[in-house]
Amino acid sequence: MQSHLRSGVAPREVVAWAFLDFANSGYTTVVLTAVYSAYFVGVIAGAAPWATLLWTVTVSGASLLTMLALPSLGMWADRRGGKRPIIFWASLLCGLSTAGLAFVDSSVLWMAVALLALSSLAFNLCETFTAAFLRELAIPSAYGRVSGWGWSFGYLGGMLTLGLSLAWVLQAKAQGQSASQFVPVTLWIVALIYVGVSLPALAVLRERQQVEGGQSAASWEGGWLRLRTSWRRTAELVDLRRLLACCVAYQAGIFVVITLAAVYAEQVMGFQQTETMILIFLVNIAAALGAFFFGRIQDRIGDRRALAITLVSWMLMVAIAVLGQSREAFWLAATLAGLNMGSSQSAGRAMVAQLAPLGRQSEIFALWGFALRLAAILGPVLYGLIVWLTDGQQRLALACVGLFFVLALWLLSRIDMQRGVHAAMASESFREKF
Repeated sequence: MQSHLRSGVAPREVVAWAFLDFANSGYTTVVLTAVYSAYFVGVIAGAAPWATLLWTVTVSGASLLTMLALPSLGMWADRRGGKRPIIFWASLLCGLSTAGLAFVDSSVLWMAVALLALSSLAFNLCETFTAAFLRELAIPSAYGRVSGWGWSFGYLGGMLTLGLSLAWVLQAKAQGQSASQFVPVTLWIVALIYVGVSLPALAVLRERQQVEGGQSAASWEGGWLRLRTSWRRTAELVDLRRLLACCVAYQAGIFVVITLAAVYAEQVMGFQQTETMILIFLVNIAAALGAFFFGRIQDRIGDRRALAITLVSWMLMVAIAVLGQSREAFWLAATLAGLNMGSSQSAGRAMVAQLAPLGRQSEIFALWGFALRLAAILGPVLYGLIVWLTDGQQRLALACVGLFFVLALWLLSRIDMQRGVHAAMASESFREKF
């Protein structure tokens, strides 16, 4: 491991960094994907015609809030060395709001919406500023591999959280409990693992960003103004801009899979809740393997080619899921989605690290986080609108979302990684003061 790390970085710090992914993956797996999404649509919202749209709008609303906060937070973190405190408080907030969802039932729908949006906002912040550490930890030639370590270890965390939740659900069902009785316990499991793992990991991880003196509180003012400033500061980083646009496109499709897989499985394919949880558990195994092994492949064949392979594979997955009528076909599509998810997300994060000038990691990854949150709005909301407007045609909605991967592949073809790396290195030679 040491040969892939920057000078002065201890292997235990990379392990601690990977544990941050380990901690937050349980939230994605249980709350957004396997358990709470279908519970929210079917129980909290009473399976109303607008239930799927409300779920997507709530999660997307959290992404919008994240977009407003990230520009200022990213520049502040670069100036003050503040990634660790942001992750610390966001982890606590996500854990507490997730635990709070356990006490909410269908009689207070608005509270479920508020707590879900708050927990999702906090999770988004954790994910973004955890990613910003990659540039400080790994050498450039190993970004793909080290990013893959984090993603694959993160999926192990998702499997642990989901496995414990599944064990509880099976036991509760054997005792005759209803979903309103056993789902809240799974939320407590998520919250405890999230906080119990992320905070000790932060204690090990060092902040290497130099703190700049003489900065005023103006760095907190005007999120959209800061976003515009950050975007202008990337004027010479043409390929980074194109990569961010590509990320918006393919991540929009991925967010549909993350936030609506359980809804699709139960409402279209007729899966029961325990079947859905087992399905997502196996998807996480595939995702962990994809992220771990594909990181090595990415470093060997090149970032751009590696991401292109995953995008073609995503198109194949969508085709199988839309056209397949049997459960076996859906299992195949889900497994392929898992392999794609780990590899494509890891590849995208590593490519951003390649093209981010040293000393501006948090600012650049805040733009990356902004791109992800924009994708988290576009994909799920488009899906929810199509389902609502077509009176529940989820296959049609998924087919339309598949076009995002086609667009991403076209955008990727316009990226020159070698030119982008040279531009990033040139930008490191001077830093404009704001």
